[in-house]
Amino acid sequence: MPSDNPPKRYRAAELVDFTDRLFCAAGCEAEKAMAIAEHLVEADLIGHTTHGLAQATPYLEELQSGALRKAGEPTLLADRGAAITWDGTALPGIWLTDKALLLAAERAKRHGICAVAIRRSHHIGCLSVYLRRITEMKLMAIIACSDPSDATMAPYGGLAPVFTPDPLALGIPTDGDPILVDISSSVTTNAMTARLRREGKRFPGKWALDAEGRPSDDPAVLAAKPPGTLLPIGGVDHGHKGYGLALAVEALTQGLSGVQVIDPTAFGGIESYLRETSWLARLCREAPPVPGVYAVRLPGQQACARRRAGLAEGIALYPGTMPGLENWAMKLAVTLPSPIDG
Repeated sequence: MPSDNPPKRYRAAELVDFTDRLFCAAGCEAEKAMAIAEHLVEADLIGHTTHGLAQATPYLEELQSGALRKAGEPTLLADRGAAITWDGTALPGIWLTDKALLLAAERAKRHGICAVAIRRSHHIGCLSVYLRRITEMKLMAIIACSDPSDATMAPYGGLAPVFTPDPLALGIPTDGDPILVDISSSVTTNAMTARLRREGKRFPGKWALDAEGRPSDDPAVLAAKPPGTLLPIGGVDHGHKGYGLALAVEALTQGLSGVQVIDPTAFGGIESYLRETSWLARLCREAPPVPGVYAVRLPGQQACARRRAGLAEGIALYPGTMPGLENWAMKLAVTLPSPIDG
């Protein structure tokens, strides 16, 4: 159970340095260790705390067990210019996805669009984190991800789990902050479900089904024998929508490409594209809010604001995150970062 004490704040750069040293000490190749460090800290920076440094401990455990490979390159299975397929061979998914997006960005500038499929990748972390770098190039990014070995969501109307939360993310450049869409096909994620279960908390609503198909707000039903399942987006009433989204993500990731980059210059032109996306973003922000809502927000708007605040004022890690890494720091002889507030 997290402490009631205010979380300590850390400088982002020091957290990156600490995490990098931790993964290097665990035997991870330098480039891969830095990619993991930057990604996990960035996830905390934008507020995705379940996919930030909270993931460092399970990653380190899997490095130790061999489930996560420390070194090597993906195997090229196919390359048709604008369509590439890799075997990730259980290398760090964060590093693989970074590498795939940069390659796709380079190829998209040549072909207008480029897609990369990666099989046998390790966990790829928070999808939102990847988007900013691509949108800063005035390109659009689409990322889809699934993991058939860790199914927790049943098809709408069913009981047996078939899907993972099956996330889909889109980065859309504008003339200001980008629009960052990062959604899952289920109402919530496996990571959030596990956190709430550990802390003895409930879902804010009936986001799960128990093994008998009864709606529940108890995350523990996912760990019961037999287990329950997460509900798709739309819940009991309109879960066919999340079910449809899960099928789309599965089709993209199991048979086609999970990483895509599009260069608007090859279509209507970058000026027209940015004019359109910026106009749409402005319409959304200026829409009159419903009672009780201060203002209409765009997807990613809060993440961008949190990122700026975190860089200026430090990152307040979720309670329990740093204590969870202390044993690894001691084991690997890595000095812990000092909090800003002592």
